[in-house]
Amino acid sequence: MIKILIVDDQSLFREALKTLLNASPDFEIVGDASNGEEALRMVLQHSPNIVLMDLRMPIMDGVEATKRILQMGKSVKVIVLTTFDDDENVFEALRAGAVGYLLKDVSSEKLYEAIKAANQGEYFLLPSITAKVVSEFSKISKPAAKSQEMFLPDPLSPREIEIIKLVATGASNKEIADILVISEGTVKNHLSSILSKLSVRDRMQAVLKAKELGIITI
Repeated sequence: MIKILIVDDQSLFREALKTLLNASPDFEIVGDASNGEEALRMVLQHSPNIVLMDLRMPIMDGVEATKRILQMGKSVKVIVLTTFDDDENVFEALRAGAVGYLLKDVSSEKLYEAIKAANQGEYFLLPSITAKVVSEFSKISKPAAKSQEMFLPDPLSPREIEIIKLVATGASNKEIADILVISEGTVKNHLSSILSKLSVRDRMQAVLKAKELGIITI
């Protein structure tokens, strides 16, 4: 069971979300909070695996709460669930340590995927959010295109290139598996190989490194 804490200042939304998540046997709602300060106390009390975090709340907002939760040293993953997708909110949340960023009109299927991915240590961003992040990093640093053969002792295989291109669109492991007609386990194995070859820690860094090397062009 994945233990979940819901943090949102709208009680009606919290109740609706609890009803939705309780419909899955994979999730256990351990509590809900109406602001970041309450969320900190609830994390200490219930030790959730996942925190679904709104951004704009009274007393303490979601960005500050995310920073403080991660400073506790617990193995908690924070997914932002908000109505705001402007650049400032996205980048502040990711810099604070959120591993997912979803909008409140997301489908239940996508929400379930995001929670399960985050619980496994993966980032989960909508394609529109992924595009923002890649674009922002491109503005910060625009190195000349490189050849992966020149800079990688073990270049990515054609299949691995297919997969990193799909990761760059924001596709989840399940979606990549469906598109390429392979198993999710095979996708995970390829991703592990990609991270190793690119010498990076996570999917987002892999996308940025692949872009730098000219493997992808988004």
